[in-house]
Amino acid sequence: VDDSLGSLMSGGDLEDSLVSYTMSPAPNSSSTYYEDHYYPEMASTCTTEHSKSFTSMAFPVLYTVLFVTGLVGNALVVWILMAFKKVRAMTDVYLLNLAISDLLFVFSLPFLVQYSLASQWSFGNVMCKIVSSAYFIGFYSSSFFITIMSIDRYLAIVRSVYALRVRTSAHGVIASLALWAVAILASAPDLIFFREMEDSNRTVCLPRYPGSSNGWKIFSNFEVNVLGWLIPVGILIFCYHNILKNLQRCHTRNKYKAMKLVFVVVIVFFLFWTPINVVLFLDSMRNMHIIDDCQASQRLDLALELAEALSFVHCCLNPIIYAFVGEKFKKYLCEAFGKYARFLLICNDYSVFHRHKLDRHSSVHMASSQSSFVGSVL
Repeated sequence: VDDSLGSLMSGGDLEDSLVSYTMSPAPNSSSTYYEDHYYPEMASTCTTEHSKSFTSMAFPVLYTVLFVTGLVGNALVVWILMAFKKVRAMTDVYLLNLAISDLLFVFSLPFLVQYSLASQWSFGNVMCKIVSSAYFIGFYSSSFFITIMSIDRYLAIVRSVYALRVRTSAHGVIASLALWAVAILASAPDLIFFREMEDSNRTVCLPRYPGSSNGWKIFSNFEVNVLGWLIPVGILIFCYHNILKNLQRCHTRNKYKAMKLVFVVVIVFFLFWTPINVVLFLDSMRNMHIIDDCQASQRLDLALELAEALSFVHCCLNPIIYAFVGEKFKKYLCEAFGKYARFLLICNDYSVFHRHKLDRHSSVHMASSQSSFVGSVL
């Protein structure tokens, strides 16, 4: 049974694979813990093999495509921001860090593909810890930077006068460092517990939690739910509720244009991260034996893998959103490719043979603040 591309987020251990659940092994059974589970009331084992047959074939191909797309797209974002925009505004700082977060997230994909194809881990204990840590750090930091981008928008539109004092690149760097520190701290258990070990004549990379209970696995799931989804969702709802109220009172076309980029980024975040969080919550219910039906667990195993694959798609979409929604980003992209830009459809509306100047803050008046806000985003 191929469990190598099982969900990293569900936090299984040696006795409980990344997508499996804790059940007592069948007495005198020769099957491994990775493929069978025993239900006393059914007097038979519960196999998850059929739920993996499709994913074991499709996911290596999908993850390879996502890796190439995510690597090229996010590397392009980093290059444009560093070489052309020069990261002069707080928004630029957050967009740069979001792209780096996505790069960290896709960093684990080649290792997962090889893990699946070889049916064992072959990169050593150090890489086992690095890959699992990079995965979770990328996940948390991506959620955090999308959240702080929404706070940035809230300050620029709702608290525009106050925003002139705090929306600087220096403050953006300080906030980014703090968010990276929180993301690394939240991922520390994965650095500690994930390790290379031998099982059934093969080498695996799995977390080995202390004790015999499911406490750490349940904690890991709830940590993802709370830090990676629940808190960001609460902040996003607050920020955009107040932003929409402000826009209803002041119909400024430029402000609507400025909101396009962030709204699309946030909507994509909801669509691609909500499924994995819902499934992880259900997985916690299974680890607490609230869900103990064999058929439901089989479906949950498959849902966990599909939801995680969907979450990987998210890290590849941000560069596309920047290119087709962000006006400023399109201009700098066209500049970057120079004479080749005429082959890019997104450059048809721009003159690509001269450099566009960045918009700057010109006064402390609210209208001027909102105008410069538009220039810093688009």
